[in-house]
Amino acid sequence: MNTLLGISAILIYLVVAFLLGLGLKKGTSQLTGARRQLLIVAGLGGTLLHGITLLSAIFTPLGVNLQFVNVASMAGWLAALLLLLSALRSPVENLAIALLPLAALLLLLQLVMPTNPVLLSNASSGLEAHILLSILAFSLLVIASLQAILLAIQDNHLRNRRPGGFIRALPPLETMERLLFQMIGLGFTFLSLALFNGILFLDDIFTQHLVHKTVLSITAWLVFAILLWGRWRFGWRGRTAIHWTLIGLVILLVGYFGSRLILEFILERV
Repeated sequence: MNTLLGISAILIYLVVAFLLGLGLKKGTSQLTGARRQLLIVAGLGGTLLHGITLLSAIFTPLGVNLQFVNVASMAGWLAALLLLLSALRSPVENLAIALLPLAALLLLLQLVMPTNPVLLSNASSGLEAHILLSILAFSLLVIASLQAILLAIQDNHLRNRRPGGFIRALPPLETMERLLFQMIGLGFTFLSLALFNGILFLDDIFTQHLVHKTVLSITAWLVFAILLWGRWRFGWRGRTAIHWTLIGLVILLVGYFGSRLILEFILERV
């Protein structure tokens, strides 16, 4: 049953992304009113099925299973959910063209990869909160990075005086930048809470198996802190904001998933 629900979610993600892509390719504002809302609701239906699939994969009778593919799938699910909820109020649905196929790919990996449980038994509420805050922060910053990439494409077209094509379907540049910094600010807040929670509830965040994650997470936190300070103090925008956002995300990617990927699939240990 879970496999069937997962496959259904994957198909919904891909169909919604494809239909959004068609509208973007034509460079028109066709996706307005009822059709736009229908696609967003359909995407949210996909996240519901994805979430149900995740529940049984992560919360097992033996404990919380934090296998790499489960955590990656959860991050993709949360990013898709947050983006689609945001799209109900703001014109950010075009980001789903890239994000929904990514969420579909991560869900597919969860369904087909061999099971190698990484169980977190008898975890404290503090540790569970730390994990949830970390994944929430990462998901928000992934959305911000997709927004930054789209903003870079839009900025390049406008600089070269080529505002046609799909650029006409995007919100104004100022709106895109405002949404970018809203997402970065929210992601930064959750990342700050995750680090603070880790200091409070983890025995030693600088132990051998955590030191690289801690250092990289703090480094990413500093990158986003500098970016937000630069925005407030000097009005940073455009390419500067894009570069700092992508640098911060790459650092987080290495810290969140790099070591787990190496341990589970290369060294075959946890």
